[in-house]
Amino acid sequence: MATQLKPVDVLLVGYGWTGGILAKELASTGLKILALERGGPRDTSPDFLEPSKDDEIRFAVRHELMQDVSRETLTFRNDSKQTALPMRQLGSFLPGNGVGGAGVHWNGVTWRFSPWDHEAHTRTVEKYGAKIIPEDMHLQDWGVSYDELEPYYDKFEKTCGVSGKAGNLKGQKIDGGNVFEGARTNEYPNPPLKQTQAGAMFDKAARNLGYHPFPAPASNASQPYVNPDGIAYGQCHYCGFCERFGCEANAKASPHFTVMPIAAKNPNFELRTNAAVQKVLLDSTGKKAIGVVYIDARGREFIQPADLVVLSAFALGNVALLLWSGIGKPYDPVTHTGVVGRSYAYQASSGATAFFDEKTYFNNFMGAGALGTNIDDFNGDSYDFAKYGFIGGGGIGASTSGGRPIQGRPTPPGTPRWGLDWKKATARHYLHTANISNQGSNMAHRANYLDLDPTYRDIYGRPLMRMTFNFLDNEAKLMKSLADVCATIGKEMGAERVDARTNPVPYSIVPYQSTHNTGGAVMGDDPRTSVVNKYCQVWDVPNVFVTGACVFPQNAGKNPTGTVGALAYWIADALKDKYLKSPGALVRA
Repeated sequence: MATQLKPVDVLLVGYGWTGGILAKELASTGLKILALERGGPRDTSPDFLEPSKDDEIRFAVRHELMQDVSRETLTFRNDSKQTALPMRQLGSFLPGNGVGGAGVHWNGVTWRFSPWDHEAHTRTVEKYGAKIIPEDMHLQDWGVSYDELEPYYDKFEKTCGVSGKAGNLKGQKIDGGNVFEGARTNEYPNPPLKQTQAGAMFDKAARNLGYHPFPAPASNASQPYVNPDGIAYGQCHYCGFCERFGCEANAKASPHFTVMPIAAKNPNFELRTNAAVQKVLLDSTGKKAIGVVYIDARGREFIQPADLVVLSAFALGNVALLLWSGIGKPYDPVTHTGVVGRSYAYQASSGATAFFDEKTYFNNFMGAGALGTNIDDFNGDSYDFAKYGFIGGGGIGASTSGGRPIQGRPTPPGTPRWGLDWKKATARHYLHTANISNQGSNMAHRANYLDLDPTYRDIYGRPLMRMTFNFLDNEAKLMKSLADVCATIGKEMGAERVDARTNPVPYSIVPYQSTHNTGGAVMGDDPRTSVVNKYCQVWDVPNVFVTGACVFPQNAGKNPTGTVGALAYWIADALKDKYLKSPGALVRA
């Protein structure tokens, strides 16, 4: 029998970037705030100290910081005619687990989405007309514009100490920065990271081709830095162990040492780890949340009453909780009704591997998670995507995140996977290979969605969430087109051989591609096509708010974390300045 606990004012379900930001920002309200995290506690010391923190087997191969799929997983299929089967091991994406979530093991790439990304439907129709949008595509505005979010992008960048170079400062375009970005109020908090050999060669080749290269924005501190909250960052020393690893120098922005220590100072804040929330409880009307049910590490069940519930878990986890809790109408692709699970999207990425002669050296073993040189000439509406027969685009760049000894072994296609010839190829190409990658957008489509599986259940007896997803014609064309651009840049860099590549089509959940899962609880200005309003407040249950990339109506050609962080600050202000002063719906349906 569940134990009833004392009520709290604000309940955060999941404690990563968004939960940490909200806990920090709401401290000034004086309300009782509780965060429930399904995983365990983590901190720089002792979890990420040298030399154990660079254990590639432990963290990169065995996924110690990730979701345990033997306990909680999902089922997958490419289309609704197939039978979905459980994902038995992590592959295409790597959801985090524990305090800090995916914000602990991320690379630190910190983009702002463009004005077009936030108003994709309106701006596309204005430029090309409505006929360009395929009938099965859910192209949708966010309900919040870039200009509204700009101060919050700025705030998150200062929190993270982002290293970069502005390309559009108050409307003035600046060569050397991203001239295609939305107008910024301020320069980045830190100067760019050091440019690598691959980055320098990419920069020159891109300029030769008429493009506009710039350093990638990185939450890897290029110098010692103290953020506005007084949190000190160490300087990145380019160890090459960012992705899938914690940072021993506190140089890579992570919530566990930035926002969470400030939240912990609040006497009205409490964190409970190893607390797996089962569902959100609703009152008899179904229009008000009254708390949650969770199970602790000993298997005990608790009812935690709360006045306000914020779903601040990973994107897929938030959608699953909505479905398990009966909040919002589940999406039905046949009738094209319902909203929860609608518009799931991913990242339509591609690229090229460039193999050089033995006189051209790339020190791939040195790197940082977000170290790279990019172009946005083919991203958003910075170019005429209609000419290529699709909607969207991608950011293209040469990154050097670190050639780790086990997984960082580039060899040309056709090389044996083991044996003497493989060893020779590894030795020949390790220092002489560069990757040019396209981070492609993914428009939402009618056939791609999330729902509950009728057959499989997790260890708690809940139906597994079912993912139905494939790369459709729009994304297949996008990946092929931008892979060709990547190959052209590789050739201009002087490579002996360039091999273009795309994500598998049809989509495969097996090889790692990106942990940029979006949609399923999207935001918008119409309850018929969105789960939450512009403040990320659930239309049907106004005292439930949802954070994270699950609210994106479609995915941009950029990493999502910068926008996730900006939205978290945006939600915090909406709660403080609007909701808490007058609880109820902030937008009329």
